[in-house]
Formats: sequence, C-alpha cells, structure tokens
Amino acid sequence: MSGTPETQFDFWLGEWDCAWDEDGKGTNHIRRILDGRIIQENFSAPDLKGMSVSVYDLERQLWCQTWVDNTGSYLDFTGVFEDGRMILVRDAIVKGEACKQRMVWYNIEADQFDWNWERSDDNGQTWRVLWKIRYTRKLS
Repeated sequence: MSGTPETQFDFWLGEWDCAWDEDGKGTNHIRRILDGRIIQENFSAPDLKGMSVSVYDLERQLWCQTWVDNTGSYLDFTGVFEDGRMILVRDAIVKGEACKQRMVWYNIEADQFDWNWERSDDNGQTWRVLWKIRYTRKLS
C-alpha cells in the first residue's frame, strides 16, 4: 500500500454492507473526523450497534483503536498494516481467562475485503476465527 502510514486505513473509508454466516447482515459507515486525523466507525446490525475511533500514533508508529457498543463493551487495540493486512491486537480477559483477541482486515480490494475477529489462547502462537465478515462497498 502506498502513501504514508496515516493513510493505511483509507481502504476502510466509506459505506459498507456486511455479511456473515448464512443470514447475518449489517452496515458500517467509516469516515474521517477531527481535521481528518481520526477514523470513526459506526457499525449497525440487528443485535449489535457499536462505534470505534482509530488513529495512527506517530510516536509509537502504531494504529490505535477504541471500540464501544450497546452491550457495554470497551475494547482497545493496537497494531500495524503489514503484508497487505491490517492487524489490531489486544490482551483480554474473557470469562476469567487471559487470551489475546485480534481483528484482521485482508483480501483488500477497492470495493470489498474480509474481516476476522480472532482469539488466541496460547499468547498468539495460534489463532481461531470466531467471526468472519465480508464487506462489500455500497453502490452510490
């Protein structure tokens, strides 16, 4: 991907239809705010509404994202764009157990890409996909 690190998430900007499993559907609206420095996400599905803000931290040379939603979740991630994939990771406690969680954007094209929600129980040695979403750009 060309450009500066601050533009690495530009592929995500826009209006998206999201699909998963046999009948899971949602939408996602991604835009730049605050003088173009912050990327704001607004996700909507029948049982999940959420938003995130992402910023490229120049000091650490990392992408940072904070997610909140209507279930009361607060998740904070950091990561990089590398080898054609954006990968954001966090350390978590789920039902009393320590694990790692990550989001992976991949198969990135102008009008579509795939996104995975993944979990590792061995400190990132192996990952399992818990949720895979296919993003397709909405037609204007």
